[in-house]
Amino acid sequence: MNNVVETVSALVEPLARKEGLEVVDVTFTREGGRWFLRIFIDKPGGVGVDDCERLSELLSPILDAEDPIPQSYYLEVSSPGLDRPLKRDQDYERFRGRRVTIRTRAPLAGRRRFTGVLLGLSEGKVKLDLGAEGEVLIPKEEIAQAKLVAEISWEGRK
Repeated sequence: MNNVVETVSALVEPLARKEGLEVVDVTFTREGGRWFLRIFIDKPGGVGVDDCERLSELLSPILDAEDPIPQSYYLEVSSPGLDRPLKRDQDYERFRGRRVTIRTRAPLAGRRRFTGVLLGLSEGKVKLDLGAEGEVLIPKEEIAQAKLVAEISWEGRK
């Protein structure tokens, strides 16, 4: 499966860049007996249905020609959502000052889940402000999952 993700990522990255899009994540998973190839994209200001549809239309013939996946599958291109994952080093800098949740592979300081304000990435360690609990440094290689905390402002809404 990793090989599929790597191969598809190599195919979709340049195509997305040409369209002004960023590939946030590529997954290939089996659910309910069916295979799903999911490509999550973003751009400044967010992506819309038209962006997803356009990339899907451009990518489909390339996937058909290259044929990197031997079994049948469903292609889904979508936004990463408000709680987008943080995957690359630049994500930890780009979203500095935002609330994030990080789950570690093994316990760190007696726990595996941390939620706080992202202070950035330095020397391979993610720095979080946990508020009253202080700051914590989490080695990037110990992170199983990191994602933004969805923050919705209802201010000014009726």
